[in-house]
Amino acid sequence: LLVLLSPPSWNLTTNGYLFLYFQVLKAFDYSSPWKGQEQMYKLDIGWPKIPEYFTGQTFCVAVDSLHGLVFVGQRGDNVPKVLVFSEEGYFLYSWNNTVEMPHGIFVLNTATDSSVWITDVGTGKYGHTVKQYSPSGKLMQILGTPGNAGSSLIPLQFDQPAEIFVEESGDIYVVDGDGGMNNRLLKLSNDYKEIWLAGTNGTGIGQFKIPHSVTVDPFGRVWVADRDNKRIQVFDKVTGEWLGSWSSCFSEDGPYSVRFTANYKYLIVAQLNINRLAILAAPPVGSIGDCVMVNTVQLADETKPHLVDVDMKSGAVYVAEIGAQQVQKYIPL
Repeated sequence: LLVLLSPPSWNLTTNGYLFLYFQVLKAFDYSSPWKGQEQMYKLDIGWPKIPEYFTGQTFCVAVDSLHGLVFVGQRGDNVPKVLVFSEEGYFLYSWNNTVEMPHGIFVLNTATDSSVWITDVGTGKYGHTVKQYSPSGKLMQILGTPGNAGSSLIPLQFDQPAEIFVEESGDIYVVDGDGGMNNRLLKLSNDYKEIWLAGTNGTGIGQFKIPHSVTVDPFGRVWVADRDNKRIQVFDKVTGEWLGSWSSCFSEDGPYSVRFTANYKYLIVAQLNINRLAILAAPPVGSIGDCVMVNTVQLADETKPHLVDVDMKSGAVYVAEIGAQQVQKYIPL
């Protein structure tokens, strides 16, 4: 059965195709649920339909739930940096305009249009920026100073910005950065002015060591994956006030990505070094309390899940894996 997943025209003796064949085999390595709990997700083995469209390291993924599209950011020489698939797994198109090294990707749908936001950690003339594109790849906006890393707010500068979350109001949350000089969470208005700034380099309350992922819940809280401090920190979205942190769930590995499930009952957290998705109970409005792990999805060895996104209609979870160089889709049960 596994052999049939490889088109017969492939030359399995070459290194490139041999690795792709390895990916398909490893995709079936799915472990038992967390501590006897019922399995919450299953792998969609038919997504994507043709995996060889992944030609670089897949760093990030974002779902356009309104239009049924999945955007994938990948890196590598002479490869398209953004791939677009249907939610059914069919490859649709790609684009490469002004993207050097995508790190995070986010899709915003409003009443009038849709846009794709990318954080670019490249060191060339387009790097150290956050960029807004149309779904077809037309560059619409650049935040930051292209090609120049920095910490300035006027003019706005970033140093390896890791990820972005944009609200329908246009307010923007940026975690900056992925190993650069900045360790901060920045909230910008819809005209790209600073509203508040949180974080410096360190291990204390409200400090970061590689703020790697950011998301916002319906209760006015901003959740940040503080990767190298092995914790999630939470802030008030209006004031930037620190609300608490979770660390007990991350003794084995820090959080790389944080996203809510479609019903906001759980948080999906990628842990790259142990090849795992942790499913955490999401606290209702009020105190965040303590971290409670309710389930896990154990991925194949060396898969290295980097960033994830959730289809807020179907609940499907998409995982960008830099080790396996693919995106996989998990369906809720």
